[in-house]
Amino acid sequence: MARALILDCDGVLANTERDGHLVAFNHMFDELDLPFHWTESEYAELVKIGGGKERLASVLSPEVARTLGITDPAAAVASWHRRKTDIYLELLRDGTITARPGVRRLVEEALEAGLRIAVASTSAELSVLSVLRHAIEPSLARHVRVFAGDIVPHKKPAPDIYAYALRALFVPSHEAVIIEDSGIGCKAACGVGVPPIITPSSYTGDDDFTGAALVVSDLGEPDSPATLLSNPRNLPFRGIVDIPLVTAIASCMQ
Repeated sequence: MARALILDCDGVLANTERDGHLVAFNHMFDELDLPFHWTESEYAELVKIGGGKERLASVLSPEVARTLGITDPAAAVASWHRRKTDIYLELLRDGTITARPGVRRLVEEALEAGLRIAVASTSAELSVLSVLRHAIEPSLARHVRVFAGDIVPHKKPAPDIYAYALRALFVPSHEAVIIEDSGIGCKAACGVGVPPIITPSSYTGDDDFTGAALVVSDLGEPDSPATLLSNPRNLPFRGIVDIPLVTAIASCMQ
């Protein structure tokens, strides 16, 4: 039996990378007069790095830091990231970022079935909480545990965030189902012994999803079914990710 449903945030709850994070990073660069501007193709590579601060640090080489007169790169990255997060939250409040299909429906079904539900992400906790409330509304979000930010030492593709979530939920890996959207997220889930459901997002369609239990276009709605992309375990997929499907995936891990 499945006892827990754990969802990633960015790309699973909403297409936040394309419509939110990239926009916010570039706005922050312009506002602070920094010599960076990430194109969509550049950002498609950067999303393979888990964590916004880590993405910023990847472009702030020692040479670039010297050119900009930065003596404490870690402090600069932290400051940039705080401002970027503020801009990102403004985008959420403005309704720029919309929830992906089937997210609210599945959370409601999981709550009714008595599953423990969590969002596990290495994005900033405030950003994750805001996306969650936006995607499923505050009345449902208060029933969802959130594990986010720098609570683990290593970010995806390391499995730390999922190992942390499983311990906190008191659920063994074979009784949990994880939903991810990226190759690094897939590796993180597989690292705790949970073959995830994958719903690729804007920048992850070409990622390596080796080990996934199922790959579908989205979680689906009864009147707008998802497209099946890969079903290596021959699971009973009928157009939507629902509790019977979640239960079938957990049963495969017994």
